[in-house]
Amino acid sequence: MATPTTTSAASRPVREPSSRRNPDRAAPARRAARHAWFTPWLFLAIAVVTEALFTVFPFFNTVVLGFTDASRLGGGQFIGLENFSRMLEDERFWTALFNSVLYMVVVVPCMVVLPLFLAMLVNTKLPGAGFFRTSYYVPVVSSTVAVGIMWSWMLDSQGLVNQTLQALGVVTAPVPFLTDRWLLLASAMLVTVWTGLGWYMVVYLAALANVGKDLYDAAAMDGAGWWRRFTSVTVPGVRNTMVLVAALSSVAAFRVFTEIYVLSGNSAGPGGADMTMVMLIQRVGTGLDADVGYASALSIVVFLITIGLMIATLKMQTKGDEK
Repeated sequence: MATPTTTSAASRPVREPSSRRNPDRAAPARRAARHAWFTPWLFLAIAVVTEALFTVFPFFNTVVLGFTDASRLGGGQFIGLENFSRMLEDERFWTALFNSVLYMVVVVPCMVVLPLFLAMLVNTKLPGAGFFRTSYYVPVVSSTVAVGIMWSWMLDSQGLVNQTLQALGVVTAPVPFLTDRWLLLASAMLVTVWTGLGWYMVVYLAALANVGKDLYDAAAMDGAGWWRRFTSVTVPGVRNTMVLVAALSSVAAFRVFTEIYVLSGNSAGPGGADMTMVMLIQRVGTGLDADVGYASALSIVVFLITIGLMIATLKMQTKGDEK
């Protein structure tokens, strides 16, 4: 019987690496490894360049211009803090600051509370709940300018609201919704709240989905009524979301522009009495006699105030978490 022959490891032929036998097969892998570090940046290049040109550069350019006396034609000399000291003596600045703060103080509580109740209402399993969810969200996807024009038609002296009030005998003369300082601010606040209800309602709906139903059942078994369940279960469950809504709505309310601009027809009330901070920046920084340096300084103040609002709301959230 033949004995099988064995081949020792030393006598076996040594195979060359595939890359040496076929250099063309390893070339793509080496190129991919060599270029892998910058390949992702190629996909981000357009976004990074766009962000740098239209956000980062204008931001730092505004900061620089805030310390100069630059005009509409550019240039300008460095004048230090003169623009900021000028604000302290500018009556328009204090009027605009007061209006912006008042706008925020009124709008933010409405944005925090009303969408929560609205979310609780449409979150119930009732016939037609989906229709109402969609209806409340329609103003969110509508153009702010279009919404402002619609409300300006309704609140005009010959608009639907005034005609209805006069037909019912509530008033004998048209109510100056769009010409009186306080009524114009109140009308703009109404438009802001009406437009933002649907957006924050969706935010609250997402938060309510994370509140356990067993908590409501346990509270009901303990005899808690609707209000008690709301304050003891719902509010603690969505507290972080309420802080988020307060932060977002406060910044948006302080920087309000479109609603008042459209409703007032760019008149901002008699003598600019209804002017807000952003409207003041727009008025000072545009036109033939534009004062770009002063407008940039006003923009810096608005930026610092909005950053302060965000920090304050985050502090509120942190303190709440510690408790």
